[in-house]
Amino acid sequence: MQEVKSKLNYEALLWSIALPGFGQFINKKIVKGIVLIFFEVIINVMSNFNLAIVESFNGNIYRAIEITNYQWLMFYPCFYMYSLWDAFRDSNTGLDRYLYLPFAFSAYFVTVGLIYSARITIFGVLIGPVFLPMLFVIPGLIIGFTIRKIVTFKY
Repeated sequence: MQEVKSKLNYEALLWSIALPGFGQFINKKIVKGIVLIFFEVIINVMSNFNLAIVESFNGNIYRAIEITNYQWLMFYPCFYMYSLWDAFRDSNTGLDRYLYLPFAFSAYFVTVGLIYSARITIFGVLIGPVFLPMLFVIPGLIIGFTIRKIVTFKY
């Protein structure tokens, strides 16, 4: 008997990238979506994240660091990646085992990137609290997919 693999649905994941909670609306998880949007707004406002994004995109990295409330922004990476995972998981049935690992490791690495975002420079350029954590998604995904491959390896 041939196993049929269904195609993954990325719609809810992509909407969650835009705003945590939107993917849950796509999945008809309205209460969960409202709760996630509520916490998104709270964390965003309390951390001054939108202001930091604007300053970063305008090249004012030192100003972005200055206005960022790191105590609040530290909640964001795990909250954000969990929201993505939750939307993706709920919109797909029969997901492969350990597919959450890339999301979890990305959350860990983005958090570390945020911690060091006021200090780490790349080629002498300070990247700041918006772009450095985004760069840290890459090793998080690589390590998450690698560990997933190792733990699901079949002899």
